[in-house]
Amino acid sequence: MKKPLFYISCPYDTYSGYGARSRDIIKSIVKTNKYDVKLIPQRWGDTPWGFCDDHKEWKYLHDLVLPPTLNKTQPDVWMQITIPNEFQPAGKYNIGVTAGIEATICKAEWVQGINRMNETWVSSKFSKQVFDQAKYKQKNQQTGQDMGILKVEKPIKVVFEGAKLDIYKKYNNGPKFDLKDIKESFCFLFVGHWMQGQHGHDRKNIGVLIKSFCDAFINKKNPPALILKVSRGTNSYANRESIKDHLKNYLKLYPSKNIPSIYILHGDLSDEEMNTLYNHHKIKAMVSLTKGEGFGRPLLEFSLVGKPILASGWSGHTDFLNPNFTKYLPGVLEEVHASAQNQWLIKEAKWFKVDEGMAKNSYIDVWKNYKPWKEKAKRQAYYSKTKFSWDKMHELITEILDELPEFPQQQELKLPKLKLPKLEKVKK
Repeated sequence: MKKPLFYISCPYDTYSGYGARSRDIIKSIVKTNKYDVKLIPQRWGDTPWGFCDDHKEWKYLHDLVLPPTLNKTQPDVWMQITIPNEFQPAGKYNIGVTAGIEATICKAEWVQGINRMNETWVSSKFSKQVFDQAKYKQKNQQTGQDMGILKVEKPIKVVFEGAKLDIYKKYNNGPKFDLKDIKESFCFLFVGHWMQGQHGHDRKNIGVLIKSFCDAFINKKNPPALILKVSRGTNSYANRESIKDHLKNYLKLYPSKNIPSIYILHGDLSDEEMNTLYNHHKIKAMVSLTKGEGFGRPLLEFSLVGKPILASGWSGHTDFLNPNFTKYLPGVLEEVHASAQNQWLIKEAKWFKVDEGMAKNSYIDVWKNYKPWKEKAKRQAYYSKTKFSWDKMHELITEILDELPEFPQQQELKLPKLKLPKLEKVKK
C-alpha cells in the first residue's frame, strides 16, 4: 500500500528562521514514516541559499526534492511554510505554516490566506490570538454593498518551535568558541537580524539596546560588554561593513570614550557553534528589547544553557520564558513606525516599546547580583527542556497529523474480461 503523498513548499535550504522552522517540520514528518514526503524549494527574502550543503546532517533533504515525474500529481497533503497571504491550496488537504505576526494586527490578506487552507499552524499562542481576533468589514468595491465581516474561519493550531536537546545544552568541557579578542569577562549577548528602520524603529530594537546599554554603564569602572551576533540579509563583506557603519552612527551620541565595549559577531554559525557561543564563560546573559516576536527561537536555545535572560515582556517568547525564572522587561504598546511598515506590518498595528529605564536597571542588577539570577536561570533551563524540546514538538505534530482525514489509495483500474463474439468467414 502506497503512503499518502505529502508535498511541502518551503525555504528549507535558506539561512533564515523560516529555513530552520522548515527543516524541523520536515524532519518530524519524515520521522512519522507515514507519508511519501516531497519538497518544493522556495526562497525566503534575501537570505542566502545553501544551508544543507554547508551543514551535512541536513544534506539528505535534497533527495526529497520533487522530481519532474510527480509535478503534475495532486498530493494528499499540501503544506506551505511562508507568510499567510501566499497560501494557495493545491492538495486534497491543505496546511499553512507561519511564524505568525509580531504586532497586534495582521493584514486582511493574511486572514484570506488562512481561510484558503484547511488549517494553519503558528508558532505561539500570541500569534494565534492575533489571528483569531482579526476582523475586517467587507464591501463590494463596485456597489459599496456590505458583505459582512472577514475573520478567520479555519482552525489555527499552535505548534511551537522545539529546541534540539542533543545540541542546545549546558556543558563544561566541550569545544570553546574563540572570544580571545574580547577583554571583558562579563558579556551580555544579543542574537538577531538587524532590521531596517531608524533608531527605535527596527523590530529587534537594536539601536535602543545599544543606547540603553551605554547609558547604563557609561563611566563605570570595569563595565561589562555587549556582543551583537547579527546579520543583515547576507553574510557578505558589504553586509558586515554596513552593520559596522550602523553601529558607529549610534556611538556618535557618545563622544566620551568612557562607554562599555560593543562587539559585532557577524557571519553564519552552525547550531553546534551557536551552542558553544552560548556556553562560553564570558557570555553571562542574553538580552532582547524586541518589539515583537512570532516565537523568538534564539531565546529558547539560550535558555537551555542555564544563563539569565532579559527580554521584552510581550509577544511570542512569553510562551516559553517563565516570568518566575526570567526577567520580563516592562513597557507599553505603540504604533508601528512608518519606516518599519512593510508587507505584513501595517499602519494600524501596534508593537512593544520597552521601558529603557527598567532595562538599564536590569542590566546593572544582573551584573552586580549574578548568582541569584543564575539560580533562576537553571529553573528556566529545566522548564524549557521538559516542555519545549524538539521531541515534544514532534509528539505534537504526530498527534495533529493523526487527526487528518483518511485519503483514498490510488488503485489500478481493473476491467472485466470481455467475451468476444464467434467470428465466421464471410462467403463471397
